[in-house]
Amino acid sequence: MIIGLTGGIASGKSTVSNMMKNEGIPVVDADIIAREVVEQGEATYQKIVDAFGKEIITNDGCLDRKKLGALVFQDEKKRMLLNSIVHPAIRIRMHEKVESFKNEGFATIVLDIPLLFESKLTNMVEKIIVVFVDYELQLERLKQRDQFTDQEALVRINAQMPLKDKIALADEVIHNHGSIDETKQQLLSILKKWNCL
Repeated sequence: MIIGLTGGIASGKSTVSNMMKNEGIPVVDADIIAREVVEQGEATYQKIVDAFGKEIITNDGCLDRKKLGALVFQDEKKRMLLNSIVHPAIRIRMHEKVESFKNEGFATIVLDIPLLFESKLTNMVEKIIVVFVDYELQLERLKQRDQFTDQEALVRINAQMPLKDKIALADEVIHNHGSIDETKQQLLSILKKWNCL
């Protein structure tokens, strides 16, 4: 079974992802792959530089993720352009990793994809778990985690589909408002229900 794990920024999805790894379930993390495909020497890196110019490169030749992020978060057209370059590369690499885990004999594989719905990747998974927190808690966690102002945090939260809309599309929801242990118990009961443990 291929499980899609998603949520919103600062909802606690990475915590749940790590819990799955601790249960021996392999996780293919879209964020990690997104970083890999834009490293120097990758075709995607060159396409981004061609599209956005050399000012998005740091002195050591890496992508300046902050500068690029600031550019695309404020401009829908630029964000769409970046996504059209990066997303196909991410999809191909994720598919390769899934096939590799299948060949190793894993019966359950998790795809940790923050923008599962927004990027229309639901066809890659059989079941979907959404990690949910309410808006106020999400805002507070994001501000603390990334040292954002209210405005910076809101821009990023609002760039994603609202969590309440994601819940409607999920097979299961983990409510991540309580303790780590409460979150883990919810996850384990879902995995048992789906015969993944």
